[in-house]
Amino acid sequence: MPVPAARTPTVVIVGRPNVGKSTLFNRLVGRKLALVDDTPGVTRDRREGDAVLHDLKFRIVDTAGFEDADAATLAGRMRAQTDAALGQGDVALLVFDARAGVTPLDRHFAQWLRAHDTPLILVANKAEGRAGEGGVAESYELGFGAPVQISAEHGEGMADLYEALIPVLDPLIAAASGKAASKPHDAEASDGTEASDDDVVLDADPPPGPLKLAIVGRPNAGKSTLINRLLGEDRLVVGPEAGITRDSIAIPWDYDHGGTVRPVRLVDTAGLRRRSKVTDRLERMAAVDTKLAVDFAEVVVLLLDATLGLEAQDLRIADMVLGEGRALVIALNKWDAAHDLSALFQGVRRALDDGLSQIRNVPLVACSGATGKGLDLLMKAAFDACAGWSRRVPTSALNRWFEAALAKNPPPAAGGKRIKLRYATQAATRPPTFVVFGNRTEELPASYHRYLVNSLREELGFDGVPLRLSFRGGKNPFDAKKD
Repeated sequence: MPVPAARTPTVVIVGRPNVGKSTLFNRLVGRKLALVDDTPGVTRDRREGDAVLHDLKFRIVDTAGFEDADAATLAGRMRAQTDAALGQGDVALLVFDARAGVTPLDRHFAQWLRAHDTPLILVANKAEGRAGEGGVAESYELGFGAPVQISAEHGEGMADLYEALIPVLDPLIAAASGKAASKPHDAEASDGTEASDDDVVLDADPPPGPLKLAIVGRPNAGKSTLINRLLGEDRLVVGPEAGITRDSIAIPWDYDHGGTVRPVRLVDTAGLRRRSKVTDRLERMAAVDTKLAVDFAEVVVLLLDATLGLEAQDLRIADMVLGEGRALVIALNKWDAAHDLSALFQGVRRALDDGLSQIRNVPLVACSGATGKGLDLLMKAAFDACAGWSRRVPTSALNRWFEAALAKNPPPAAGGKRIKLRYATQAATRPPTFVVFGNRTEELPASYHRYLVNSLREELGFDGVPLRLSFRGGKNPFDAKKD
């Protein structure tokens, strides 16, 4: 009997900066979800994932590196997130760098952890070879017993980590499944894998599941603040500093609107600056991570700072989202701090219609992550956009549109020869994708392609939704064969 998702044990990875916590997290989830770099303090928000270690399944949480700092500072706010993660965890993995040995900050962190009731397992990372032997010996002074020696980068010591986790997690798994656990574990999911976002069948109707909603925008637009307001808790690190968020953080959430609960997978992303301004390697990695989050989203909310209005970089981000075929909603955040609201809203609306020539009437919502104003309207726009993005047109309605569009504006005769378009079909949803069949379609001008796309939007109700339209032509059987 599988473990219910709500009762899956949670393991929290903690430790000072740059000891390999994110590398261990990536190893346990089986893919590179967390950014990894030699720069200390890459991770700032806590990141969660589904981990598999042999036949053991659990929820794993990566946390920011512990630093002894004032609570009002960025480092102090990051430590508060680590503290919150520990409060929700069933067991903590205290990771230290075996090659660097036990540092004063490791000792301070170990002392801090003793105030928590969460069971703790000491993990010596980077313990491959002889270079880590001294650090392993030093770690006994922390008072947590013999450390589990691993190399997260090379995958060494995972069997020892498994053996250390079993005594703690086995009773929790047994309680959740309602039966006694037996050894060896019965792995009901034979290969320990789960369906991923890559398993997409374009022609199928959208599978039931949470709305994948990514929040993107320039740095300091208020993305993390807005998500915290939606969740009703301080789940993400926020502050006046620009560029706090580095990783794309996915958070499961149940949106309750008038008693109707709808599951959502919220994704916070790093701010995107103009490419020419990005010189830091870590910021480039964060930008790539944000674009990957857009690829896996269904709906993308582009958050604008209402106090700054619409800027050229906002249009670049919107163009990137539409180029990936994602449904787009644009939100004017910090509405409570803006002035001349009516003129601002109408000005942004006109600028969007002029700047996004490939799509008009993208949903635009005014909101405030600080006060919560307009967030219900924002979520309604997101669900509506997903519905339009996933919609399949009945064949009869598509045929009526196609015949009327050709009758109103027949294809031009390129070179004096007639171009015949025979029929249209919807090949896919998410985004809506249509194919028109005919002869000599490669000679159709771009203007006629735009005419059909605009007609599709207006007549079939795809206003504000990205569309894809392509042409296919058959080979003329009377063409002379060439050797």
